[in-house]
Amino acid sequence: MDLDFNKNEDINKQLVYDLNTRLRKVHQGGGEKAAAKQKEKGKMLARERIEYLLDKDKPWLEVGAFVADGMYAEHGGCPSGGVVCGIGYVSGRQCVVVANDATVKAGAWFPITAKKNLRAQEIAMENRLPIIYLVDSAGVYLPMQDEIFPDKEHFGRIFRNNAMMSSMGIIQIAAIMGSCVAGGAYLPIMSDEAMIVEGTGSVFLAGSYLVKSAIGEDVDNETLGGATTQCEISGVTDYKQPNDKAALDSIRNIMSMTGDYTKAGFDRIKSAEPKLKQQDIYGILPISREGAYDMHEIILRLTDNSEFEEYKAGFGQSIICGLGRVDGWAVGIVANQRKVLKSKKGEMQFGGVIYSDSADKATRFIMNCNQKKIPLVFLQDVTGFMVGSRAEHGGIIKDGAKMVNAVANSVVPKFTIVVGNSYGAGNYAMCGKAYDPRLIYAWPTAKIAVMGGASAAKTLVQIQAAGLKAKGEEVNQEKEAELLKETTERYNAQTTPYYAAARLWVDGIIDPMETRKVISMGIEAANHAPIERPFNVGVIQT
Repeated sequence: MDLDFNKNEDINKQLVYDLNTRLRKVHQGGGEKAAAKQKEKGKMLARERIEYLLDKDKPWLEVGAFVADGMYAEHGGCPSGGVVCGIGYVSGRQCVVVANDATVKAGAWFPITAKKNLRAQEIAMENRLPIIYLVDSAGVYLPMQDEIFPDKEHFGRIFRNNAMMSSMGIIQIAAIMGSCVAGGAYLPIMSDEAMIVEGTGSVFLAGSYLVKSAIGEDVDNETLGGATTQCEISGVTDYKQPNDKAALDSIRNIMSMTGDYTKAGFDRIKSAEPKLKQQDIYGILPISREGAYDMHEIILRLTDNSEFEEYKAGFGQSIICGLGRVDGWAVGIVANQRKVLKSKKGEMQFGGVIYSDSADKATRFIMNCNQKKIPLVFLQDVTGFMVGSRAEHGGIIKDGAKMVNAVANSVVPKFTIVVGNSYGAGNYAMCGKAYDPRLIYAWPTAKIAVMGGASAAKTLVQIQAAGLKAKGEEVNQEKEAELLKETTERYNAQTTPYYAAARLWVDGIIDPMETRKVISMGIEAANHAPIERPFNVGVIQT
């Protein structure tokens, strides 16, 4: 082991330690006092409900743990967006689980809460996975109602998705384990089956205070929409359960009787661990995001038996393409090469940059994987496409467009891991969030932005300085240095994986050691949804 390896290992392990520390804080939700209040009511906490519901011998993949991180400070914050989501297993069946966290503003819906719920539904719809809702919410957070209520991607879209999933034959089960108010009442009742917990669960379009205000009727919430009312008088809910655990047991029982699903048929054999030590990834990844390393060394620590069948190994070397297996599943891997390379013509190629030949190779490989029905895995560490006269004369825009076209039209499931940089159009070509990866996760080393911090800050400072000069203000070297420092710090803060995860640009941040789990669970989920349309790239320039 060399000195650089050891330094890299120390820093990257520290990043993972910081990740786990932040996760532990997120898992506390609204804090100890809020948790104690829920316990006093005889209720389990959101994460306790999920833990009790899920199979103990199977993995859990959380989606959006860092949602709202650093956001809504003026409203007291909203850890995890006030809802816990993920993919797990219930009675042996892979499912999406969504649980409101009543310790966070009584489970009220912030704008990002709606976005996270829609993401959970999107995962269920894309993969035809059953979805289970554990409902405990006070409804829309009224101080921000204008940012959550009326638009296409706002609150109402959730109920539209309930209806769409029902028509698609996707199983939806809801347990009302606390408040379920106003428009939110439609979510459990538009599910296939709804149960309610006696004494704590309630569901109504308007609570007692609003009923009194609107029509002058005096009625308590339990009489209005408690378990007895909705199970025995209105028939709105299907099962009445005495407590949280009984409701969760009932869901497990229902799921244990569901039939098998039609499979997409992605190839899987017996899993094998990589022969090369996965922990070496910590030492391989350089401290600096501009640092060079050989992406082959990362790939061989993610694939079964450290085996990788490389495609066009000697051509277009700034992108690595090839076939391998992850936890037994066959995958096609598209990865940015971070080494500084010399082409056959003797030209130097910068690591992380996509050149014309690399884009052309990746396009063809993506098409081949669609032909063979092999899921795609993208490992992003990309600074963008090559610029300059030589690249433009060589048709870099045309070749980049071909790659983007192939990624956009790909019908096999795609999975993206942001290893390092994810800049500009490179983010698009390497299947960023806008290109519908089934799952997209980032390592703690990720950076997502239009361009690197140094270049962006200098550009922004030039614009700011020009604006100040236009107003007659003097901008000397000292002032320019101050602007550069402030701008660089602000810009860099917006490129961190936590900033991206808070806004659901990625589904989460993971320890690199969890990468195989993410890919495997993702392909297993995708195997629930047979491919229904042919691969067609439409019109492309050749």
